[in-house]
Amino acid sequence: MPNPSSDAPVVVIAPDSFKGSLSADGVAAAIAEGIRRARPDAQIRTCPMADGGEGTLDAMLSVGGERRVMTVRGAAGPTREAALGVLHDGSAIVETAEIVGITDPVGMGVPVAERSTLGMGEAIRALLDEGVRRFYVALGGSSTNDAGAGLLVGLGMRLFDADGQAIAPTPEALARVARVDVSGLDARLAQASFVGMSDVDNPLTGEHGATAVFGPQKGVTPEQVAPIDAALARFADLIEAALERRVRDEAGSGAAGGLGFALRMLGASFEPGAEVVARQIGLDEALAEANWLITGEGRSDVQTLHGKAPFIACRHAQAAGVPATLLSGAVDPAALPRLSEHFSGCFSPAPGPITLDTAIRDAAKLLANEAEQLTRLRFGSR
Repeated sequence: MPNPSSDAPVVVIAPDSFKGSLSADGVAAAIAEGIRRARPDAQIRTCPMADGGEGTLDAMLSVGGERRVMTVRGAAGPTREAALGVLHDGSAIVETAEIVGITDPVGMGVPVAERSTLGMGEAIRALLDEGVRRFYVALGGSSTNDAGAGLLVGLGMRLFDADGQAIAPTPEALARVARVDVSGLDARLAQASFVGMSDVDNPLTGEHGATAVFGPQKGVTPEQVAPIDAALARFADLIEAALERRVRDEAGSGAAGGLGFALRMLGASFEPGAEVVARQIGLDEALAEANWLITGEGRSDVQTLHGKAPFIACRHAQAAGVPATLLSGAVDPAALPRLSEHFSGCFSPAPGPITLDTAIRDAAKLLANEAEQLTRLRFGSR
C-alpha cells in the first residue's frame, strides 16, 4: 500500500444514501469536495453503495446500463411509473422500493391487508418480454406483506376461494384462498434465474417471520399479526404443494413481507444486497492501491454490522489492507465499541447540537466540512 505521506493520496468514497436527505451519489460528492479542499492532489474514486433498499437501482446503474420506466400497479392497486434497469450483461435490476415502496404515499394510503406485490410480477413479465432471463431483485423498503402472492399472480398464477371465485393476492384475501392454479405461470420462468438482494434471514411465518418482525413498520397492528400470519401460512401450504417445493423456512423467505418466499418458489438464490452492489460497481478494483476508504449512511448503530453497505465496504477495504473510516449522519454512542472493532474511526458531521431539519437541509455542507478536517488529520493539507 502506498505511503500516505508521499505522493497523492488515493481515496475511495463508498457511502450509502442518507435517507430523506442525500442520495449515495450526493453523499460521495459532498465528501469528495471536502477532501479536495485539504488535498487538491487527491485521487478520488467514488463508489456509491446500497444494500438492497432504496437507491440500489441507482448504485447498480452507476457503472452503466439502461434505465427503463414502466407503468405497473403499485401496492394499493392504481398504476404508477417505476424505474428498472437493464445492465450491460443483459440482466435486470428490479427494486422493490420503486414499485411497492414504503415511501409511496399512495400505496401506504390503504391498509396493509389490502396491499399487493402484483406490480412486481408485471415488471418481471414485461422484462421477460424483452428477452431478460436473469434478474436481481432488491428486496428492501417494501410496504407489502402478501408472501409475494401478487408477484406470482402477475406472472400468471391464479387464486380461488372455496366457491371457485377468483380472489385478489392481498393478505386479507389470502385468508380465504382454497386453491391455487399454477398452470398459467409464465413458461419462460423455467429459463430465468433470480437473485434476491437482502441480508434478512427470517422465515416466512412464525414468531420470527415476515409479519411478526417486519409487519408493524408497515402498519400491521398487534391484533392483525396472528390472522395475517395464518393467511400467509395457508397460501404457503397451497403453493408449496402445487410447485412441490418447501421453502417457507429458508433464510430470506421472510424478506419484503414474504416477497422472498415467492422468489424462493421460483428457485432464487440470495445474496447480501451490498455484496452484489460492491461486485457490480467494482469496489475491489477501486480499492487497489488506495490509501483510505470513507463510507457512511444516515445513521449507524449495531445493525450496521449486519450486512449494511458501510460494513460490507469496510470488509472489502480490510481485505485490501485499506483503513476504513465511518462518516455517518449520526452514530449511536452505544454502538461505538462494536463499530470501532472494524472501522478506524467513527464520525458524525454535526458540529454540535442541531435540529434534524437542519441536519437534513445542510447535510452536504456538513459532510464536506467534516471530510475536509478528517483529510487534514490523516494526510495533512497541501
